[in-house]
Amino acid sequence: MPSVDVADDLFLAVPPATVAEELAAPHVWRRLWPDLQLEVVTDRGQRGVRWTVHGALVGSMEVWLEPVLDGTVLHYFLRADAPDATGQPAPLPARQAAREVRRRQLAAKAIAFELKDRLEAGRPPGEPPASG
Repeated sequence: MPSVDVADDLFLAVPPATVAEELAAPHVWRRLWPDLQLEVVTDRGQRGVRWTVHGALVGSMEVWLEPVLDGTVLHYFLRADAPDATGQPAPLPARQAAREVRRRQLAAKAIAFELKDRLEAGRPPGEPPASG
């Protein structure tokens, strides 16, 4: 089991295509995850993206976009370890792993809420999307 195992979910009141478009560009990845280098393993279009992760961590990351009602549940998964001197995954000591998990959990929530605030901007709660 990896040292860092983070899962998070958040509902966004926008269609999956809108979220997928937002996450499609590498410059966005660098802004959202500045200490990680991501390489696409599977681009599922409106269903999300899976990446390999290098940099501050080594492992895998996934954003799965699930259509729900008139919006999207963004599922986020990060499973990784710290890199050793050769760049290979190396388990972190328990306390350091716990700190890193908490840091990544808070970062995931901040990213999700930033997307939510921006992509839902101007949509009153309970109202259909402008395109609907």
